[in-house]
Amino acid sequence: MCGRYVMARAVGDLVAATGAEYPEDFELRESYNVAPTTDVPILLERVIEGEIRRQLHIARWGLVPVWAKDPSVGSRAFNARVETVAEKPTFRAALGARRCAVPADGYYEWKKQGPRTKRPYYVHPADGSPILFAGLYEWWKDPSKEEGDPERWLLSTTVITTAAPPADSGSEVLRELASLHDRMPAPMDRDTLEAWLDPAAKDGAALAEQVRDRAWDAASGWVLDPVGAAVGNVRNNSPELITPQPDLLDS
Repeated sequence: MCGRYVMARAVGDLVAATGAEYPEDFELRESYNVAPTTDVPILLERVIEGEIRRQLHIARWGLVPVWAKDPSVGSRAFNARVETVAEKPTFRAALGARRCAVPADGYYEWKKQGPRTKRPYYVHPADGSPILFAGLYEWWKDPSKEEGDPERWLLSTTVITTAAPPADSGSEVLRELASLHDRMPAPMDRDTLEAWLDPAAKDGAALAEQVRDRAWDAASGWVLDPVGAAVGNVRNNSPELITPQPDLLDS
């Protein structure tokens, strides 16, 4: 799954890595402990005046479908399983028309060390490049707001997850991911990203299969660092959270 991640990259770095533009009111705040219902950057493509434009926007993490009565639905929809995303009413419409990427520096996962003990790990690319997780986005209209109110429309997002690699994977990092958790957020390679973002592509189910089929290869350059228990408290938010603490494995 993906319940906490890191996005502490400067906007210039993110633009250089994605080739995107961004609106004047775009505000990217670094966070070493991103949690559901907080604002996060997303990458999407839209057709504007006949031209496909790649853009960065800020969305709330937790998808709020157009039919929702209130935005609280989003607190339970921060992840979408790639195996069922084409069937679930919460995600089905967005899969066909509103796909995005959710950029991250890495994410946290907790590994069971015993019947009552878990250790947090920070999972991230070894080369320091950003991860682009497959995601979906939606616009929700607040019926209690007046026309023209800038807060009437809520942009929200979700991260696609997939099964973790099998324990007998040939790659050491994939075997480590297998031992960490049975689910993982789905990263995209360059070709998958281009296909996923394309607003002209309407077969969302086929694109979800491509994401699923290529996710493990896209994760093959990751590393897993044990980190301190402070990441478990969302109020903690500093670079020290991602400092490797291998000595914890011996405690």
